[in-house]
Amino acid sequence: MSKDGLKFSKHDKYVEDLCTKIRDSYDSVSRHVTVKARKRMLAEVDVLARRGTDVDMYEVKCSPRVIKARLQLRKLNRYLGNAMNSSNCYLYCGSFREIVSINVK
Repeated sequence: MSKDGLKFSKHDKYVEDLCTKIRDSYDSVSRHVTVKARKRMLAEVDVLARRGTDVDMYEVKCSPRVIKARLQLRKLNRYLGNAMNSSNCYLYCGSFREIVSINVK
């Protein structure tokens, strides 16, 4: 349960697992970062991790859905790629607790 008494979804638990797993490797780790333009949301990245000037993006899935994660990460890279030094993109499969590097080029 969360601090406010609400239950976490399975996806939210996997996001927390990932953040705990990678926390020591980065300067900062942010969850559920939205990309907005004017009054609408364009995309959301599950985890953004920053080390120095480099930023890594993580898409969290409950099952190994590589194709969907790749599409989402490509979209995010298109919106965020020019604004920050996006270096690597990853899929975190919660059911296997495994991090997979994704090529979005």
